[in-house]
Amino acid sequence: MNVLLAEVAGWERAVVMAPLIVIAVGVTAAIFILLGRGLVQSIRESPHPRLIVGSLVALAGLIVVLTYLGVELPREGG
Repeated sequence: MNVLLAEVAGWERAVVMAPLIVIAVGVTAAIFILLGRGLVQSIRESPHPRLIVGSLVALAGLIVVLTYLGVELPREGG
């Protein structure tokens, strides 16, 4: 009986939290869209757009390679 009550409480919590989750996802998507549009506009107006895009791609590639190799950054207060 207690398991059934716990399961019902979980569903109630999910139903109550659903609008909050939808709003949070929407706000997050809107922020990423606005930042993305700003980045694209900045790159288009830049005198050297290929340099900026190349640098961003190189940075992403470096992060992927270092992550694959297992490199960890030092922690503060260690």
